[in-house]
Parts: sequence; C-alpha cells; structure tokens
Amino acid sequence: MTARSPHSGHRRSQNRTPLIAAVAAGVLSLAIAAQAALATDRPQAGGTAAGVRVLAGPQAASEVQLTATRRVTGVFDGGRTRFTAAGAPAGDGQEEGQDPLFELADGAVLKNVVLGAPAADGVHCLGSCTLENVFWEDVGEDAATFLGESADARYVVNGGGAARAADKVFQFNGAGTLTVRNFEVADFGKLVRSCGNCSKQFRRDVVLENVTATAPGGELVGINGNFGDTARLSGITVLGDPDREIVPCQKFRGVTGGEPEKLDATADGVNCVFGQADIRFG
Repeated sequence: MTARSPHSGHRRSQNRTPLIAAVAAGVLSLAIAAQAALATDRPQAGGTAAGVRVLAGPQAASEVQLTATRRVTGVFDGGRTRFTAAGAPAGDGQEEGQDPLFELADGAVLKNVVLGAPAADGVHCLGSCTLENVFWEDVGEDAATFLGESADARYVVNGGGAARAADKVFQFNGAGTLTVRNFEVADFGKLVRSCGNCSKQFRRDVVLENVTATAPGGELVGINGNFGDTARLSGITVLGDPDREIVPCQKFRGVTGGEPEKLDATADGVNCVFGQADIRFG
C-alpha cells in the first residue's frame, strides 16, 4: 500500500466542530435524508429548509457496526444497510492512517451501502473496483481511496453521494483511471485529489460525468500536471456558488516528498479538459 502523508495534496488537518456549527448556521450542505430508494441512480433533489438545501438520500434498511475492516471479493450488495465504525477503526476525523470500513480486492464491487458516522477511512480499493449507489453521510478521513498500481486499473463510482468532507472525498493514490458519474457531493474540500506527495507516483486520469456539487466546496479535481494527469469534466452542475469559488480543475506540481506546488486552474485541453458548456453554475 502506498505510503501516505498528512500534508497538502493528501490531507489538511481541521477541527470538525466549526464546520458542523457553520452548517447548522445555514451554510449550504448535503444532508442524507430518508426519502429515496437507494436503487435509483442518483439521490432525488429535495427542497430547502432554513436556508439549507437538502438532497434526499436512501433510507437505511438496517444498521451494522463494524469493529474491523470488512474485506470484499466479488460483489457485496449491502441492501441499503448503514455501516458505521466501532472499536479500533472508529475514527471520524482527519487523522492519517485510519482503517477503512471496507477493503475491496481487485475487481470487487460494493453496492447499495450507506456509510454513517463514524466512517473512519471509508473504502479502500486495492485494484480495479466499482462503487455503485454508495452514500457517505459524513465523510471521515476520506470517502474512498484508490490504490491499484496498474496503469490498466479502472475505478468506477456510479450513483451515490457524499456530504461533509472536511478535505477530500476521493483520494487517488494509485495508477489508472477513476470515473465518477451520476454522483452528488456537498460541503467538501476536494471531490477528487490525485496524491500530491506520495512516495511512489503515477500518471492518473480522472473522468467526472453528470456530477452535482453543492457549495461550500473547494475543488472538483486536483491533478499533477507534471506527471501527465488528466481530468475530463462533462455534465457538471454547481449549486449555491454565485461567486464561482468552486474550482473545476486545479493543477499541481506533484512530488515524492515535501509539499506539492499549486499551479494554475485553466482549462488547457491537455491536463484539464472541459469547456464552458460542460459546467453549469445554478
């Protein structure tokens, strides 16, 4: 497994209490509510209450606490079960090195699962994997981390959503292509980050299709231009961000030690590939 660092490009440390207080004060956020069936491709849009935009998510059919990482080979269908961490993996903050709730072998599929709080380090994919209709109610360290080292690795996140990610939702440490489609995210730092300072670096390709992001948020994608990373965006909707503070694609100069350098955020057709028609600010 790739060594991980607590510094920028991988994790910024934050106290979650101010974040939660801000949400309660009326900051736009995604709240996973019990109103829609998990089998749908996407959560359904809800109304507003006290200035907070609510996106309806799945109603959990049952509850399970995991005291150790559950390892998945083949297909695991959670049947709308909400999983939370207890015991050793029961973290919910920004500390590095937390255990995941689920570890997926190469080629494994995780579907119809709700990850509640505490969610520890969410899901780890050791190779190609598919996450289908997976919802994170309150992202812990990361929602999912992708670790395969083959350039042919394919990671697919289809459907689902994530809320309250103080830093990253998807941490891309390995090689290959990560596709996120039909997904909703709100109250986040970065939706996808290509590791900026892993000790072993790779070229990484990111595809975002039909994604809705609700402010507050930082970056949809952060990539390392010097390692040949690419990000292709289409069908993106950004809500609650009239000043357009959410950055669609941020380039960095990645490193294998120390701090990555933040570069420009232009759509250059080489690393950041999208046009005006691909992103709608609502």
